[in-house]
Amino acid sequence: MQLIKPTKKYEKSWDEALDEFRTEKQKGFWNWEKEPANLKKYIKTTQDNEIGKMLPQGWVSSTTYWLVDNGEFIGHVNIRHKLNDNLTKLGGHIGYYIRPTSRKKGYGTKILELALLKAKDLGLQKVLVTCDESNIVSKKIIKKNKGQFQSKVLGENGLKLRYWIEL
Repeated sequence: MQLIKPTKKYEKSWDEALDEFRTEKQKGFWNWEKEPANLKKYIKTTQDNEIGKMLPQGWVSSTTYWLVDNGEFIGHVNIRHKLNDNLTKLGGHIGYYIRPTSRKKGYGTKILELALLKAKDLGLQKVLVTCDESNIVSKKIIKKNKGQFQSKVLGENGLKLRYWIEL
């Protein structure tokens, strides 16, 4: 199991995961304004986002990784290099998403654990991770990764919980 940058090597399982996301009616891509149209364009956009090139208004540089296991795309994580006002309030440094068929297998905890190592490599000393108050699973994942609760804030879809993790 490892985090890698997006690649065509796992295109088949990535496409299957997109189908799962669509069925679930969840966006699941925090570095993309809408669902990716094709993998080649998605990879290019993630590369541009990493160096701060052609970012939409109000966005910050970010690095995207995929969690792969046994030759399959499991999920992805987006690590924002810094916070703006909106990310400080609601979004945080790290957003992750596990495909529905791979949930309840420990992948959520692992993807955040590995993302924290990558965030440290980026020079971050502590990161903000948020989740919806109703998302019991994410709360547990963040706490397992040493998240320290800071506050609740009102977001578009209800209350957001804000946790800081020292690296």
